[in-house]
Amino acid sequence: MKLFKSISILTLALFILTSCGSNLGSVVSNMTELKSAIDKAQPGDVIVMSNGIWKDAEIDFKAKGLVDKPIVLKAETPGQVFIEGQSFLKIAGHYLEVHDLYFRNGYTPINSVIQFKSDKENAAYDCKVVNCVIENFTQLDRRKKDHWVEFWGQRNQLLSCYIAGKSNNGPTVRAELEGNQHANCHHVIAHNYFGPRPRRGGPRGETMQLGDSYTSMVPAFIEVRDNFLDRCNGEVEVISSKSNYNQFINNVFYKCEGSLVLRHGNYATIDSNWFIGDDNSDNIGGVRVINTGHWITNNYFYNLKGNEFRSAIAVMNGIPKSPLNRYNQVTDVVIAHNSWVDCISPLQFSVGSNVNKSDVLPKSEIRSALPIRTTVANNIIYNSKTVSKAIVKYYDTPGDIDFKYNYVSGVEGVENIDGFINTEMNVSNGQSNVPFVQLADSNAKLFDGFDFSTINNDIFSNSRSANQAGAICAVKDAKYKVIDVDKYGPSWFVVSKGNANAKRVTVKSSEDLYASFEKANNGDTIIIDADILKLNKTIQVNKSVVLASSKKEQQVSLQFTSEENVPAFELGPGVDINLKHLIVEGSKTLTCFEPNHADMSIAANVFVDDCTLSGFNSIYRSKKGSFTDTVKVVNSVMKNLVNGFILHSETDDKGDYNAEFLILENNQVSDVENVFVDFYRGGYDESTIGGNFVFNNNTVERAGKSGSDEILLKTQGIVNVQVLNNTFSSVQSGFIARLWGEKNNVESGNTIQGKSKIVTDEFLTQKLLY
Repeated sequence: MKLFKSISILTLALFILTSCGSNLGSVVSNMTELKSAIDKAQPGDVIVMSNGIWKDAEIDFKAKGLVDKPIVLKAETPGQVFIEGQSFLKIAGHYLEVHDLYFRNGYTPINSVIQFKSDKENAAYDCKVVNCVIENFTQLDRRKKDHWVEFWGQRNQLLSCYIAGKSNNGPTVRAELEGNQHANCHHVIAHNYFGPRPRRGGPRGETMQLGDSYTSMVPAFIEVRDNFLDRCNGEVEVISSKSNYNQFINNVFYKCEGSLVLRHGNYATIDSNWFIGDDNSDNIGGVRVINTGHWITNNYFYNLKGNEFRSAIAVMNGIPKSPLNRYNQVTDVVIAHNSWVDCISPLQFSVGSNVNKSDVLPKSEIRSALPIRTTVANNIIYNSKTVSKAIVKYYDTPGDIDFKYNYVSGVEGVENIDGFINTEMNVSNGQSNVPFVQLADSNAKLFDGFDFSTINNDIFSNSRSANQAGAICAVKDAKYKVIDVDKYGPSWFVVSKGNANAKRVTVKSSEDLYASFEKANNGDTIIIDADILKLNKTIQVNKSVVLASSKKEQQVSLQFTSEENVPAFELGPGVDINLKHLIVEGSKTLTCFEPNHADMSIAANVFVDDCTLSGFNSIYRSKKGSFTDTVKVVNSVMKNLVNGFILHSETDDKGDYNAEFLILENNQVSDVENVFVDFYRGGYDESTIGGNFVFNNNTVERAGKSGSDEILLKTQGIVNVQVLNNTFSSVQSGFIARLWGEKNNVESGNTIQGKSKIVTDEFLTQKLLY
């Protein structure tokens, strides 16, 4: 982040300085002094926390300021007060402000890191948290639930903060609305940088959750504006709005693998937001619509490739007479003056329809209520390269959708669709990461629907007096940067980049190898200059490293021996282990890779290229609560194994799973006694779109447990499965794979020698989560 921000941030800073007056504050150096200062605080006081590490700090900031004399708790130097260990901050009272604190190297021992209440009887009103950082302050056990910012009370604000790295259960930010003292809350979440949230491997990983299903009828009026959301990939719902009258204005969603979801509640405003995708991902979504009365206007969707729950606009089917925690019918929604640029099938309706699943689901779960009284007007759809994919995609009978004066360029067959018109468009800012597209004809006809006159401005806040379709009326600054992270978060905070201390190390002995891992920095490359290394204990991998032979054509042999059931490589939190050009040999008691059960807070990654892995009980084995983002083995030999990849630890059927991606390509697999892949996700959770298994171009022989019901590649509940162009021979299991036809499970081009087979079951009976 740079020192200087936009004018709006500078204005905010000047206001804060003015509100604090000339009171420089009293400096406190420990928790005893801090508690005393809080107890004695009067309107206008400033309490200054001295620079340094405050470990296990349980801060209860309870006081009463005045509108013109807030009580301020701040760092002596912005970013130099580090809250570490088992710490939290509670705020309760009136007109309180907290500035410039940095939460790191720890986790909260209670339900939240920053909580706008002290206890059940004392909440916060008109309070602010400004210019603070919460970074990787995540639980050691990713199954443990907490929230990093928990809103209670009314009219509280989270401003210009940086929040990133939550990997455990629970939304990053949550608004609680139980009770009249917390309803009609008018909270503001603005100018924040929500940094990457890693994939969680199941539900309950939102970046924001505003209310819940049981308070979904409560008016909230929460305003979420001018935030940057950067790769917030915790789950399919990046923001889950579960209350009424919330506003989402001028936010940037950058490569977030999910959507802004109007999950419960009604009458949301989604205006002037940017949704930026990626050519390399079809998991990045836009807006998903459920319930009544939403206005979706002036939004710009760029390069989104998602379908169904992750499509640019996903309008869902509802459940007739739905209970509060399921899906109400979509009614009375307006989708107007939006732009979709290089998006695949941007308008998708009746998403989630499951009327053909009555045999495997109870009637109360069947989403058959079509969207009605919905207007789609004055939008533009542009593709830089002409495509033939449908603009509008239905997953059920078309509902009551009124299409009016939507303009299209670069899509075949538009002339046959009512409400869509082929026309020329102009592109400016072509060299930028987001091109700006407008109609060439500034006088193109528009639909004048009820209350459309209230859409006064475009996405750049230009007046719509000279109106146009789409999100942009006029481009006054062709060099405008949509992706400008310097406008968000604390001015004093710099996001860490690269591995400045990475080094290349050459080892010649087992002792040297163990020592190199103990002393490793993130990004180190460890080169083995030897023929054979005999290893009698586990290698603890606590930093991200590359481990390789000194010569690509002469693989080094690592021979692990142990009588105990232990891993060869034990993976610490957040590490990448990358093996190249090695022979790794084990025994029937050893697993090659396994997560460290003592700290599974952040997902690890395993990459293997051009290696031989042999003799192990299993190559990778998960543990309960563990999650690995990617396990990828390519161009390698795997042989003489009891099992292969065991990712079957989440057996309580809550929608969780143990890896996001298991990718096996161009390998030779032989002599496997039991299952080669056991990848499991249990529980019926239709909005979890995860578990990805790729098994392409492999040769498999003499593998699998004997038996007509046995399966070599087990992928129960995994949504995305590819089994393509493999050769199977002498497979002992009755089935090579049983695929889930309803989901994205596909196979083709496989050669099978013998009686084993690949079958597809259209529907899967699962345990309901709700």
